[in-house]
Amino acid sequence: MHDTFDIDVGIQDRFGGPDPTSMPFGYFDADGTCIANFSAFSMSVIIEGRPVKAAGFQSGAVRPQWRGRGLYRDLMNRAFSRCDAQGFELGLLLTDKPALYEPYGFRVVPQHKFVGSPPPIQPWTSARRLSLENADDIDLLKNLLFLNRVPVSERFAVASQAEMFLLNSFFDGDVRLDYLEAFDAVAAWKEDAGTVQLLDIAGRAIPLLGDILAALGVTHEDVEVCFPPDKLGWQGMPEVHASGTSLMIRGLPAESLVDPVMLSPMAEF
Repeated sequence: MHDTFDIDVGIQDRFGGPDPTSMPFGYFDADGTCIANFSAFSMSVIIEGRPVKAAGFQSGAVRPQWRGRGLYRDLMNRAFSRCDAQGFELGLLLTDKPALYEPYGFRVVPQHKFVGSPPPIQPWTSARRLSLENADDIDLLKNLLFLNRVPVSERFAVASQAEMFLLNSFFDGDVRLDYLEAFDAVAAWKEDAGTVQLLDIAGRAIPLLGDILAALGVTHEDVEVCFPPDKLGWQGMPEVHASGTSLMIRGLPAESLVDPVMLSPMAEF
């Protein structure tokens, strides 16, 4: 991961370690160096109110001098076959090369953020900014993410996957994490040029959007919600999310995802 993507996954040790469901498939050379990898992991997803046993696929790479030998194709086949045998209903991945995965049954799911004007706000509570440098704040986050989290949407959402929430928070310095004590929930959000962008909510319950904005103390003219807002008491207009990567799924019929959806940026892998 470090050599290929310049990502130091060792930071996971600060947050409780790597995902215990990770299933890496790899090749090593005679010296024990990993020369090719393709990893799968288990993730629970909610689709139209139904829990779906899903597998995420990530960390796919082959060192340059070993490319062109079919190693990556072999590892993909091994990973997909293993997950099929274990009864996973759905496979998900994010990629900038969707054509590479289409022969394996993956199809692109267009992602839409939800935009509009904020609801009326009546300030009555406040939020506390959390820091990933503070051990107590990390413990609070882990408790909400691992033990008490409810899905942010019934339409389409990751029900767990705490490890990626923490890693994405760490790697994106623009993400703000605020604890809404009245709801025992953490809001992940950004703001830019008059727009507040709500990325995710982790907690025992999902507050209404007006209560979230009131607690955050923001009064911007525009709101962008980066997940289906069916629990927020607010309806934004779906707008195509421009991104360099595509969300792809494998295993469920096309009609399973009819309404506009988006995978929270905090769940990206």
